[in-house]
Amino acid sequence: MPCQTAAHPLRPFKRLAHPREVIRQFTPNWFAVVMGTGVLALALPQAFAGLHGVAEVLWWLAAGLFVLFGVLYGARWLMFFHEARRIFTHSTVSMFFGTIPMGLATLLNGALLFGLPRFGDGILPWVEALWWLDVGMALLCGVAIPFLMFTRQEHSIDQMTAVWLLPVVAAEVAAASGGLLAPHLADSTRQLHMLITSYVLWAVSLPVAFSILTILILRMALHKLPPAHMAASSWLALGPIGTGALGMLLLGGDAPAIFAANGLAGFGEIARGLGLIAGIVLWGCGFWWLLTALLITFKHVHQGMPFNLGWWGFTFPLGVYALATLKLGSWLHIGFFQVMGEVLVLALVGLWLLVGWRTLGGAWRGELFVSPCIKQI
Repeated sequence: MPCQTAAHPLRPFKRLAHPREVIRQFTPNWFAVVMGTGVLALALPQAFAGLHGVAEVLWWLAAGLFVLFGVLYGARWLMFFHEARRIFTHSTVSMFFGTIPMGLATLLNGALLFGLPRFGDGILPWVEALWWLDVGMALLCGVAIPFLMFTRQEHSIDQMTAVWLLPVVAAEVAAASGGLLAPHLADSTRQLHMLITSYVLWAVSLPVAFSILTILILRMALHKLPPAHMAASSWLALGPIGTGALGMLLLGGDAPAIFAANGLAGFGEIARGLGLIAGIVLWGCGFWWLLTALLITFKHVHQGMPFNLGWWGFTFPLGVYALATLKLGSWLHIGFFQVMGEVLVLALVGLWLLVGWRTLGGAWRGELFVSPCIKQI
């Protein structure tokens, strides 16, 4: 009896015509995996000190993924340049350029939390240099991508989603990262420069993000909820608010010592107070978006939500909001914020496990390697 041959069920990339398609179809969307994994690494030890070792492993995983994705995306530009350049005219995929500097900033934050105890102060010059590189990339994304929206891309209010936030929020994430890094610098002048730069980055990002959120509310009022395959993008609205609150708390905590060291002691206490008030106000605003995102998600889960890389949008916004909640708890010594922060981190763990498992399966089969830019004429 003749044997019938069939594709092995465990063969990787079986949905792709050729393994080379992994490179050809690679998009910046994948860097959202780095963001989600990195923010979990940062949040875990803040909520549960006994999980510091697990968090460090996650940080190393995020760093490895960042390098891998950087190599794959760089290879795409080298091997398929004419197809890769189409991203600049694509109204959705181009927004994900912002995930690259945000992923890097998350890794730099982890370097301070995990790298300093392990490798010592010798890594600080590298972290500082990479932070300035991250600032440049964040500003480039925050200005260039919106300019492309205004000049080369086609958009309509009924097709608008919260992914518009991604290139804009990168500067805000860099600002929060600067708030973590500045106290570690030895020179007080460099500390002040980083602090002021971080405040500027925060101001560059947050007002524009709120303008986009205003349009998003109008879009949902006029055209109802986004489609099911974009449902996870509803959580992105929580990102700039949570990051804005966390950034102001971090910068406000740095301000008294840094301003005093530069002869500006009076401004330090003002900045600290403003940081606390801004953190509380933004946290409250984020709470509305958290509840709204939950309602949108429940509605789409009931109707069916197809899995895609956009599901990583559940993780980073929730993570930064959890970090802001825990930071408020440590500032105010109010148990509610600490307990809620821990609950949010537990939810983040569950989402990361779910989305990570489905991403592994989709990547193994090759079905997540899809570049809409190639199909765009």
